[in-house]
Amino acid sequence: MIMEEKIRIGIIGVGGIAQMAHIPVLKGLDGVEIVAVCDIDSRKAGWIAEKFHIPRFFVDLEKMLKLEEMYAVHICTPNSLHMPMTIAALSADKHVLVEKPVARNPDETQKMADEARKRGKKVMVAMNHRFRPDSAVLKEFIERGELGRVFYIRSGWLKKRGKWLDEGGWLCDPRVAGGGVLMDLGTQMLDLSLWLVGNPKVTSVLANTYNHFRIGEVEDTVVAMLKLEDGGLILLEVSWTFFEESTLAFENLLGDQGSATLNPLKIYKNLHGNLVTVSPTMKMSPLELYQKSFELEITHFMECLRNDTVPISNLDEGLKVMRLIESIYQSAQDNREIIL
Repeated sequence: MIMEEKIRIGIIGVGGIAQMAHIPVLKGLDGVEIVAVCDIDSRKAGWIAEKFHIPRFFVDLEKMLKLEEMYAVHICTPNSLHMPMTIAALSADKHVLVEKPVARNPDETQKMADEARKRGKKVMVAMNHRFRPDSAVLKEFIERGELGRVFYIRSGWLKKRGKWLDEGGWLCDPRVAGGGVLMDLGTQMLDLSLWLVGNPKVTSVLANTYNHFRIGEVEDTVVAMLKLEDGGLILLEVSWTFFEESTLAFENLLGDQGSATLNPLKIYKNLHGNLVTVSPTMKMSPLELYQKSFELEITHFMECLRNDTVPISNLDEGLKVMRLIESIYQSAQDNREIIL
């Protein structure tokens, strides 16, 4: 059934990602209205509501979820709140877009998936890198067989070390975040790698984690190798402590007929024995592509609500990624390869 009336949305958590992406994008979409925001900081919630001309703000989530006109919510809170808030929203008959990572572990993710099926509601995981225009173009090339069989992926996000790491915050609290850099950056890059090549089955994981700067708390660097059922490999590298002038994010793919990189997008293939560049022209800068991904991600969720279709990034895929994340941690802890 196609929904014709205005889609009314509530925002839970009004921190950086809500202010930078969710609220501005939703305010710019036709047929969409933000009817309320909720945050434990009443002053911040009130300020955001006033700034963006949102009619209501709440501190009590239960009261906000009683709004009958509210059709769906965006959950933009720390990781430990994703599962309880998603279940509360589903129980209140709301659809959900939940920020990444979907939860802290597979058990929490499974509970979310069970509740969504029980309630017959949509839950989309906000894996915005899938919605980068350059990611979408690369996936089309791969699906058309332009690279042949992709047998090796090197994926990484090496973040320039900053003062925030010394200061800590909830990202460095395992009770809240569920882990360190692997939860923050690794889930995104692993999801992107698997999605680009059609979500193949992973057969084993071998990983090392390091916590040189916050000893005894969470890892700041992870290197993991994942073997795929078809014989392919994914090498994942993520760090918060990159000693460089700028952050480095990359996705390199090798196929038996070509290769490709992301950020920037470059595609090379073998044509009649000659190496040919078939890279499409991307008019946006890497920063613009990253910012555009949030717009396309949120627009996709609104289209799924309006047309009653399944989101591209759903809980079943989120659960698969969280199980792999758990295996990476287990491999590093036990110092052995984990066979899945």
